[in-house]
Amino acid sequence: MLKIGVLGAGHLGKIHIKCIKQIPEYELVGFFDTDPVTAEKVSQEFGLKRFDDISSLISAVDVVDIVTPTISHFPCASESLRKSKHVFIEKPIVATPAEANALMELAKEARVKVQVGHVERFNPAFMAAQASIKNPMFIETHRLAQFNPRGTDVPVILDLMVHDIDIILSVVKSPIRKISASGVSIVSDTPDITNARIEFDNGCVANLTASRISMKNMRKSRFFQKDAYITVDFLEKKAEIVRMKDLQQEPDDPMAMVIDLGNNKGMKQIIFEKPDIQAVNAIMLELESFYHAIANNQTPPVTIEDGYNVLSVAYQILDKVNANAGMR
Repeated sequence: MLKIGVLGAGHLGKIHIKCIKQIPEYELVGFFDTDPVTAEKVSQEFGLKRFDDISSLISAVDVVDIVTPTISHFPCASESLRKSKHVFIEKPIVATPAEANALMELAKEARVKVQVGHVERFNPAFMAAQASIKNPMFIETHRLAQFNPRGTDVPVILDLMVHDIDIILSVVKSPIRKISASGVSIVSDTPDITNARIEFDNGCVANLTASRISMKNMRKSRFFQKDAYITVDFLEKKAEIVRMKDLQQEPDDPMAMVIDLGNNKGMKQIIFEKPDIQAVNAIMLELESFYHAIANNQTPPVTIEDGYNVLSVAYQILDKVNANAGMR
């Protein structure tokens, strides 16, 4: 059993606390939050020890779960690593790529495990479809949200788009060749809607749209590859795979969907698959996976390097958005 403590008891921090209390491999020692009113409520609600400062909590545990605002991720994580504690840190990993690079160096020196909370990797719809996503050549993502003041302290790229950047980088095994992007600030001081295009050396192109001023919520990704099209609905927890199968002759099934390519190029049958999707708690699953990475001395599913790469791409997109805004 590993002793774990939570830094940050806001909306997401409370979810982490609830999940950890249900994972028998962890002993939840307590939490810290800067807001005394919130801290008192959480302490009473969960019957949990409230630490008076960050340092005392870090010293009392084996694992530190950082669910604080992004701006405080680096000081919380760096102190934890200097004390050789394993660190689970919510996305985005830190506020800047420079901080992420410094954190990677600290993690190497500490020789501990660090996992970044890119929770969509554990979305059951993505997990069900992941094995079918092989060498995609075009990807389209839409992550749209109704306006919520929570999160507007950072651009929509760092608030929402980072989820899709992480998914794309996890399935496209190629260096990035070019990034272009544009965005608009409408209700906050930073971009509220952004579109980005990422071109990879292997020819794959990813088109990403993120908005926090939409009339409805949407979290969909579409992956196009040779002889297959995969769609993942992260919000509704659904996935569909459309495959193209070469045919030498007409199929026996009269209801089969067949395309005649013409000019003696043969026929293809369209096959629809809906993978079995298990109902899981993605946050609990990622926290459990971190325990197993520590206990079995394995590489975490979402590494500190993954977090750095996502943040680096996000900042390149942000730079393009700001450059285009300056030209208007």
